[in-house]
Amino acid sequence: MLFRLKIFFIKLGSWEYWPMWVVYFPLAFYYVYLAIKARSLFFFSASNPSIETGGMFFESKWSIFKLMPCHYYPSTILVEPQDDYTIIEAKLIAAKIHFPIIAKPDRGERGWRVKKLNHLQALIDYKTQTPVPFLIQSYVDYPVELSIFYYRHPKSVKGKVTSVTYKKLLSVVGDGVTSIDGLIRKNNRAFLQYLRLKKESLINLNEILPFGEERILVPYGNHVLGTMFINFNHIIDDALTTSIDTISKNIEGFYFGRFDLRCASIDDLKEGKNFAILELNGAGAEPAHIYHPGFSFIEAQKVLMQHFKMLFDAAKANQQKGVPYMSYQSYKQTKQLEKAFKLQVQQA
Repeated sequence: MLFRLKIFFIKLGSWEYWPMWVVYFPLAFYYVYLAIKARSLFFFSASNPSIETGGMFFESKWSIFKLMPCHYYPSTILVEPQDDYTIIEAKLIAAKIHFPIIAKPDRGERGWRVKKLNHLQALIDYKTQTPVPFLIQSYVDYPVELSIFYYRHPKSVKGKVTSVTYKKLLSVVGDGVTSIDGLIRKNNRAFLQYLRLKKESLINLNEILPFGEERILVPYGNHVLGTMFINFNHIIDDALTTSIDTISKNIEGFYFGRFDLRCASIDDLKEGKNFAILELNGAGAEPAHIYHPGFSFIEAQKVLMQHFKMLFDAAKANQQKGVPYMSYQSYKQTKQLEKAFKLQVQQA
């Protein structure tokens, strides 16, 4: 009871943990206004013509990667449910992918079933528990992980970077006395992940870390999994904008969305080298810097509203160039596929 009560008050006290429908409820009225202007509730689909639903929902990550030059992203393969281990092994060898690896469903959001796998048995277990197509990527160990939001009006020559977020992976720091279990319980952000960390049994919770030693608890930067999002908009300059603009223009039909990437350094990224795109999210993406601890809820609403307007502008301009908005029938069919997908996962 006390455990659940503590979680409740942690989430209540920081809006970054509130349910998505609560965060977006105030914006629903503005979205309806934009939909009336566009004469379509589904105008978002035209924002990125080459991505399913514009990237709003149920889009294929594999299809998005195939839009990019291959040197932009880690070596990646698609595993189909019918693939046996001989086929998977052959794909891994052909792509020169070695352990550790990152596995994640081809269609999914907010960190669902993203796993770092360190050996073959872990991959076998993951395959057994995942009845849907999933991706395997080479693990990228560049030290800096960022989310970068990009927008370019379809009639403009140059785009702009509107948000940069530094991702601080969930971790604890030892004091030479307290166990990892105790350190997690003292850290609100880590405490929210306690049950999941305990269930996965990947960390020895009884271990006592030496004073000052940091231990990463979750090795990938996802807010739902405990990563701290830090506002890094101060690094936006002409060099970064030019670099991201160049990258984006090499992705067919992409105008609005967020890169999740790792790089050797910010300076290297500004020079367009030593980086790897882990994911590209389209119309459904958020400018992640709003989740910086202490960021004003009202200010976040303003930022999201600005990005809704950019989404509308991109979609409207593409529609004027001949890109149709998603029809209600198409929307309904896609939602039915998404529902069937989720049901298949639940029954596994």
